[in-house]
Amino acid sequence: MRCLPLILAALFGVAAAGCTSLDRSRDLGNPAVPGPVLAQQVCSLCHGVDGNSVSPAFPRLAGQQATYLKNQLTSFRSHHRADPAGSEYMWGLSHHLTDRQIDALADYYSKQVPRDYRRSADPQMLADGKAIFEQGVPAQDVIACSACHGPNGQGIEAFPRLAHQHADYLVKQLNIFQYTQGRPGTPMTAVSHPLTGSNKEAVATFLEAFPD
Repeated sequence: MRCLPLILAALFGVAAAGCTSLDRSRDLGNPAVPGPVLAQQVCSLCHGVDGNSVSPAFPRLAGQQATYLKNQLTSFRSHHRADPAGSEYMWGLSHHLTDRQIDALADYYSKQVPRDYRRSADPQMLADGKAIFEQGVPAQDVIACSACHGPNGQGIEAFPRLAHQHADYLVKQLNIFQYTQGRPGTPMTAVSHPLTGSNKEAVATFLEAFPD
């Protein structure tokens, strides 16, 4: 019987070690937890293990530009990015992230393969969206999206990947750029200002169904 306390202590130690394993940790306040582990154990709840989120409430991060992701995570951490949905989820989650973890998260998602979740869409809307993406809306002084986001919507450094992003999410972000100050310091505030509701719906629909 005298061995029982020692056995229990040993079992408790093993269990505790398992709960604190860095390979399975969800401790956002621990700077030793690697970025990929956070991506798979924490971020995956909203964005999917491989960054291909299913819900349009959460952006798809697979294949996203690493520089863009670093900038956004840093902005969330400093509370500089204050759009309602983003701040509600990301301020607390990013609060204790280290620069090293942010770099690792950005690198992880940038290397994931985006999936194609095409939905059926009105052909005319797709055509209108394609025209906006490739040519802009000259009559409204709107430049082509491809000028900054790349001819394939793949993004360029600080300009995010848009191809295969949720259409609903894209419209929501365009409304934030257009009507609020939730994402300061971006050229999208001026770029999005002349866009109509139908412009936004068309280009977002086209981008979600972006041709390969």
